[in-house]
Parts: sequence; structure tokens; C-alpha cells
Amino acid sequence: MSALPLPQRARGWRWPHWPRTLFARLALILFVGLALAQTLSFWLTMTERDQTMTNVMMGYIEREVASSVALLDHLPPDERAQWLPRLARRSYEFMLGPGVPGAPVDASLSARVAQSIGDGIGTRYPLTVNAVPGERERLQVHLRLTDGTPLTIDLRPMSGAPLSRWLPLVLTLQLVVLAACCWLAVRLATRPLHQLALAADTLGPDLKAARLPESGPSEVARAARAFNAMQDRIATYMTERMQILAAISHDLQTPITRMRLRVDTMDSEAEAAKLRQDLHEMEALVKEGVTYARTMHGTAEVPLRIDPDALFDSLVCDYVDAGQDVTLQGRFGQSLTVRPQALRRIVGNLVDNALKYGGAAQIEIGALHDGEATVAVLDRGPGIPAEALETVFEPFYRLEGSRNRQTGGTGLGLAIARQLALAMDATLTLHNRAGGGLEARLRLRKLL
Repeated sequence: MSALPLPQRARGWRWPHWPRTLFARLALILFVGLALAQTLSFWLTMTERDQTMTNVMMGYIEREVASSVALLDHLPPDERAQWLPRLARRSYEFMLGPGVPGAPVDASLSARVAQSIGDGIGTRYPLTVNAVPGERERLQVHLRLTDGTPLTIDLRPMSGAPLSRWLPLVLTLQLVVLAACCWLAVRLATRPLHQLALAADTLGPDLKAARLPESGPSEVARAARAFNAMQDRIATYMTERMQILAAISHDLQTPITRMRLRVDTMDSEAEAAKLRQDLHEMEALVKEGVTYARTMHGTAEVPLRIDPDALFDSLVCDYVDAGQDVTLQGRFGQSLTVRPQALRRIVGNLVDNALKYGGAAQIEIGALHDGEATVAVLDRGPGIPAEALETVFEPFYRLEGSRNRQTGGTGLGLAIARQLALAMDATLTLHNRAGGGLEARLRLRKLL
């Protein structure tokens, strides 16, 4: 028999239907554990109950059978038949006659019954015991009265008292109460984790997520305080980062201006043109860096109720007036609540990229559905390798060959668009088009 491969042995066996959420796992463990404990407790109680009832029944049979046999022995023979129904009980009855022969008793309960009867009357009346064939456990005790009359005691031993009819209903109600208590306990235990995850998800670039309440159990309050403190530290770091970049941008304006003045006095026009281009790139890079830092820190723009169709018409008209090949397809058809300047900047950056690398841009607006809409910017440029579709959103990242400084790019356009999209609770993704080209897809949520 071959051993399992090492990786498979290391992973171990996993239950294929094990729930994925912590809430479901804890609830399942608690419910199954408590249900098993309840079942074991019920089984032990019923076992002890049956044993107690059996002991009581043995003593009862011993006394009652001995009294009944003594009574029948003292009655006249012609009156004994009349007394048989009166002496009968639920588990046994008397019969005048030899009874039914059978095999020796082998069942434990029947053996205990036979021993109890033997202890009660065996000393005065010699008796024999045999089992009666059949589906149910049954035995007969045979003896002779003092006048020689045969008497048979037909017994159907009972293992315990019958169950009450309302017991299944009570057990079902117990399981329902048990499930409800497990759900409530796990809900109270996992709710702080859900709130923490929700707060972490809503902690976007604006760093304005709602603070967690620092109340409840000590462990929950401590985690909330730690998360709030982390949020404050991140906000402080981002503020310092923006201030540093803003200061660098401000300080660089003066030397850039002096360099431009000196370039204007240069004798070589060819060299001066090259330096002006370099200074222009430096200034653009500094401005884009500050813009990116501000988007990382967040935007103070308040969402407004606007006409998005008018915004996109204005955006496309600006490009067309500048001689650019930009078209628009589709309409929203209703007013929406968005951050208009951020939306305009995102779509503008995407259109600029499409014009640089494809020569033309097409804006397609998806239909509004369940408070969500899609804005796609398409081009027929060289596209992006599949492994770099996410990497290009990193700041200062440029693809060699197709996207470089000669195109005028700084490597921050897509990074700024992605950060603004996150601040708007939107998603921005890139997809290569069939037949060549790129699609930048902006998915807007919570617009109504």
C-alpha cells in the first residue's frame, strides 16, 4: 500500500461541506456540541429511569404474584376461574391449566422476572419457567396448587414505563431554544469582528471612515481603540506626506522659473528648446505628484446632485474643440449624486491615455441598473500585457516602448484615476479588447 504524497499528508483531511464564515462555524460547533450533550443527558436519564422502573416492577411482581397465588390456593376450586380477571395486571395474567411449553428463558429481563417470582413463591410451590415463542418477549411460570390444580402465570415483561405523548414536542422545543441561544451567542461574539471588517473596508483614501465605538467587552473595546488609533496614525502620515510634496513643489517653482529665464538668454536655440522641454516635464511631474498625494489623502469635494449627461457632453465638446477624436455613446437619462470634479478628472485621464496611445477615444455609458452605472473609455492602441493590467495603476510606473516620457506621461495618470475612484466608492479596471486596444471600465455605485 503506497503512502500519500507529502503535500497531501501535510494538508490533512478537510470536511468538504465545512462552512466558510466564522459565524456559521461557531454556530455549528456550539449547536452540535450542545445537541450531543443534550442527547447524552436524555439517554442517561432514560436509562436510569428504565432501570429504576424495572427494579420497582420486580418488587411489585414478587409481592403481587405471591399474594394472588396464595389467594387462589385458598379459594374453592369452583370460584377460582371467577377471580382470574380480577387478579390480572397489565404485564401478567393467571391461567388455570398447564400453559404452553417452550424453551428455557434466555432473555435477561425475563430471567429477572422469573427470579423475582421464584423468590416470592418458589419456596412454597415448586415451579418451572419457560419462554414462549413469538415476536415479543414472553414467558410462563408453571406450578401446582396444594390440591394439585395446575396454574400458569403468563408474563409479558415491560422494560420501563411508556413515554408520554408530549415528550417529542418538548424535545423539539428544546432544540429550537438551543438553536436560538447558539445563534444569539455567536451573533454577539462575531458582531464586533463584522464591524471591524466593515470599518476597514470603508477606510478609503479620504481616511474618513466612521470610528468604531470603544465599548462592550474588554477585548472588543481594546480592538476598537487599536483600530481607531491606527486610523489616526495613517491620517497623520498621509497629511505629512502631502505637506512634504506640496512644500517640494512650492520650492521647486522658484528654481524652475530661474532656469527658464536663463534658457531664454541662451545663444543656442536648439539647446534652449531641449532645456525648455526638460523644464516642462519637471513642472508637470511635480504638479502630478502633488495631485496624486492629494488624492491619496482624500478629496474635500462633496457629492452633488448633477446631470451626468451634461457633464459628459461638456467634456467631449472640450476635446472636439481642441481637434481631438473623442466620441460619446449612451446616456444616463437621469440626475445622479456623484463628485463631479473627481468624475471629470477620472474620465479625462482615461481619455488622455486613449488619445496618447490610440489616437482616438470612445466613451460608452452603460445603462443605470440598481443604483449602478458603467462608464467605459475605449481605444485601439497597442493595449497592455495581461500581467501588467494592475501594475500600471502603481505611481510612476510606465510600460517600456509604448508609454514613456516622450509621450508626455508621468506615470501618475492612472494612479490618480484609481485613487479618485476609490474615494468615490467606485472601481476602475483595465481590459484588453478583442482585435486590439484597451478598455478602461469605471463602475459607479450608490448613485441614487
